[in-house]
Amino acid sequence: MIAYRLLTHEDTSAFCHKVTKAISNGWELYGDPQYTYDEKWSVMRCAQAVIKKNDIEYKRELKLSEL
Repeated sequence: MIAYRLLTHEDTSAFCHKVTKAISNGWELYGDPQYTYDEKWSVMRCAQAVIKKNDIEYKRELKLSEL
């Protein structure tokens, strides 16, 4: 199975730490990061897709963040 996650957060160092943690846990970047302006909260928001290959069979109950 190839697991997919979309990491999101405000454009702060917390987002960078979230992506760095995923990479250090074996996740690979997938595609380019995306940015958008959130008018309601007046902040930039970031998103980065990551994937991880593993031998686990997919089940809906899986907690992808724990792979």
